[in-house]
Amino acid sequence: MLRKAVPVFAALGDETRLRLIALLCAGGALSITQLTIGTDITRQAVTKHLQVLADAGLVRDVRQGRERLWEFEPSRLDEARRSLDTITEQWDQALLRLKASLEA
Repeated sequence: MLRKAVPVFAALGDETRLRLIALLCAGGALSITQLTIGTDITRQAVTKHLQVLADAGLVRDVRQGRERLWEFEPSRLDEARRSLDTITEQWDQALLRLKASLEA
């Protein structure tokens, strides 16, 4: 399960991609033009970042007429969250074993 989450964490490790995810979460499906408003990032750069996010399964494109909109895909983020929950549980167990060993 952890191995499947690697592309998600790698994609979210970039500030621009993380900002794009935040925009898509808050604003629903948006065009590349809408995603570049108020930034100094080019449409080409946003397109490349969106492709990385799409490859990680975090966004998908939807055609509306001639326009291509991008929307957030939460299922992959949920998988990554479950991976973090697994790691948290492993740490909790390790700390309990350490505590028991120190108290013995």
